Amino acid sequence: MRLNLLLLRTIVTLALFAAGGQLQGSVAFAQAQQPAQTDQAPLANSALDQATKDLEKAKSTFAALQENVQNSADDDDALVKFAASADELGRSLGGISANFAPRLEQIKNRLAELGEPPKDGQPPEADIVTKERNALTAERAQINVVTGDVENLTGAVGKLTNQIAQMRRQLFADTLLRRSDVSFSVLGEAASTFAVEVTEFKDALASWLTFVWKFKRFPLFAAIFLSCASALILLSVSYRLFGSYLRRDEAIEEPSYISRLSIAFWSTVIRTMALAALLVTSYFFLQSFNVLRPDIAPIIGALFGAIGLIYFVGRFTNAVFAPREPHWRLVKLSNLGARSIGACLVAMAIVNALDYFFGSISEAMGSPLVLTVVKSLIAALIIGLILIAASFGKPMLARDGNPDSPGRRWPRGMAIILRVLGAGLIITALSGYVGLARFVATQLIITGAIAVTMYIGLLSGKAVSRQEDFGESLLGGFLRKRLKLGPVAVDQAGLVAGLCIYAVALLTGVPLILLLWGFHVQDLQLIAYRLFTEVRLGGISISLLGIFTGILLFAGGYLATRWLQRWLDGTVMARSHVDLGVRNSVKTGIGYLGVGVAAIFAVSAAGIDLSSLALVASALSVGIGFGLQNIVSNFVSGLILLVERPFKVGDHIISGTAEGIVKRISVRATEIETFRKQSIIVPNSELINASVGNWTHRNKMGRSEIPVSVAYHTNPQKVIDILLELVNDVPLVLRNPDPHVEFLRFGTYSLDFELRFFLADMGDGLTVRNNLRMAILRRFQEEGIDIPLPQSDLTIHRQADAAAAALGSGKPAARADNAEEPEAKADDDRVRPLRSKVSDASVKK
Repeated sequence: MRLNLLLLRTIVTLALFAAGGQLQGSVAFAQAQQPAQTDQAPLANSALDQATKDLEKAKSTFAALQENVQNSADDDDALVKFAASADELGRSLGGISANFAPRLEQIKNRLAELGEPPKDGQPPEADIVTKERNALTAERAQINVVTGDVENLTGAVGKLTNQIAQMRRQLFADTLLRRSDVSFSVLGEAASTFAVEVTEFKDALASWLTFVWKFKRFPLFAAIFLSCASALILLSVSYRLFGSYLRRDEAIEEPSYISRLSIAFWSTVIRTMALAALLVTSYFFLQSFNVLRPDIAPIIGALFGAIGLIYFVGRFTNAVFAPREPHWRLVKLSNLGARSIGACLVAMAIVNALDYFFGSISEAMGSPLVLTVVKSLIAALIIGLILIAASFGKPMLARDGNPDSPGRRWPRGMAIILRVLGAGLIITALSGYVGLARFVATQLIITGAIAVTMYIGLLSGKAVSRQEDFGESLLGGFLRKRLKLGPVAVDQAGLVAGLCIYAVALLTGVPLILLLWGFHVQDLQLIAYRLFTEVRLGGISISLLGIFTGILLFAGGYLATRWLQRWLDGTVMARSHVDLGVRNSVKTGIGYLGVGVAAIFAVSAAGIDLSSLALVASALSVGIGFGLQNIVSNFVSGLILLVERPFKVGDHIISGTAEGIVKRISVRATEIETFRKQSIIVPNSELINASVGNWTHRNKMGRSEIPVSVAYHTNPQKVIDILLELVNDVPLVLRNPDPHVEFLRFGTYSLDFELRFFLADMGDGLTVRNNLRMAILRRFQEEGIDIPLPQSDLTIHRQADAAAAALGSGKPAARADNAEEPEAKADDDRVRPLRSKVSDASVKK
């Protein structure tokens, strides 16, 4: 009874102690949570206050932007700037919403931990829990209000961006389709205005030159010097790197198609880019040193643009038509036809460039619009007449294929197209649609030249990418000779070179064409930014820049992992004389770990939320349950092999029908190399589930045997002594355990012995056994010890006479002299034991 009371007291005491501990823990938890909430409250309030200020600032910016857009509805340049500002405003609003996402997630998780408030009839909760829930709910409501306002403003910004785009499209269409008055009175007004413009331009240019010479002489010379220096550096580098692609080799009578394409494309692109770099740097330095006045700067810029345009078209015609080198020509034209077509293209480019240059002068001088209209009218008429005149030429190559022979007419369809284009330009301009005529004329010359150059680049990339064609090019021959590349490597380099040529052709041609078709630089920047930072596929947003960053990060992590593997294996573990199998396991484990970490960082850098991959993981688990069981089993088995190490690289193992040396243990399978140099790939799951014999599990020591047989008359002790003497003379044989000879059996023909010895490395067994066998044979020959060979005596009994007596008269039958002797039956053969003396086998008849 006392024992029961004592036990009851003990239980009650322990229960009260546990309850007190729980209560104390709850109070401590509540006390710990309360400071955390009080600390987070000021932070949340400050973030809300800052977000509210940013939102109010964004609203004022949006209102000003709306007003500016309405006031600049006719200014395309201003609309471009406003579109860029609207896009920047949208990104800043997105940043405000993104800043609240982590806090909202924290509030959501904390409210889930606190649970729902108690319902009627349930016991009340602690006041601190109620206060915390109410504070979190109020904070979430405030954040929702701010984020709602941000979303509304973001939608308004998006509508404004679309409105700006619509206004620009309408402005572009109105500019092209605006009809101008084309009459003799307008021409007279333009003539008088032109005289005034010339006078004003001369005065402005003279005053600017005087000012520059007196006050900006040193900055002018500095700008010219820096521009020329940069041009010389660029030209020297380009000729150093691409000199062989800029010049045609006159010694080559029949250049290959790929050579003609490559030289035509690169000579046009590189030289034009070199001149463009010179012009851009010159304008940059003149502006940086304040040499250009505001009224002169657009004129100088237009002059540089006109020079670049004329040079590009000239290089293009020389590259495609090759007037003086018909064997390098890309089109089938006669020499006279190539020169005439090239001259027509250059003439139209000059007309376009002068129209652009004179239009810039009129705009800078503030001349009336009628003067610009008349200049564009004259340019359109001249270009139309050139097209019509070119349609009546005979530029096509003669039928005999001689470029010096008189050419043939254009194909009928081409001649009609040229005449229709020329007549259309003239009619459009004379009808008053001068802007449309000017736009079409510009696109015919400049866009056409850029498109054809880009097409030549794509053809060049295609030709370079063809199998076995890259080796015929200059670059392919250089790589083959300089880097000693084989045919396969040269073809792979050709594929990479072709892709690079595609990229260069598209990245240089497409932006230029877009600029000519009315896009601005800001538009291209915005397109590139959206393309690389935000590509939406339904509700998924993909960042190409993030993906590219992730790829680079993964590649960097992979290379760093490989370097760490080589450093640990070749420096740390090699100097520590670590076992080869341990080195391989460590190297493989570091490789898996490094690649996994690099993949995680790459996925995070690419902007992919790992939590969104839960659905993919669940689908993958279903796939594992059905079709990927073996793969996962092999993967897990590979990890077990690396951790438990039942065998390692370099071990001699036997598994089923496979026997050999382990060469590599990968995630899925293990490579075993047989002694015939055959590689056998064994799945890891088979090595885990089946029995595996390992000759070198703990060490490479092993026993080796050599069977020896001697004749029956040999002294067995003498044989044992000779074998032990010979084996003890071999340095590779271990002394502990010591070698020994076992007298196995009395054989049918011989006395059988077996020499047994141990080696530190079983890999030396073949060499040691061969040497010992030769030494044993040589010593036995010296000692007169015979190694027996099997010998049989065959006796044949002739029973022909007995057979005849049994069949007939009972008397022996007389045999004719020429009768053949019957063959003996197999049953009558008798096999006698071997003789004790070794001799050649003989058959007695």
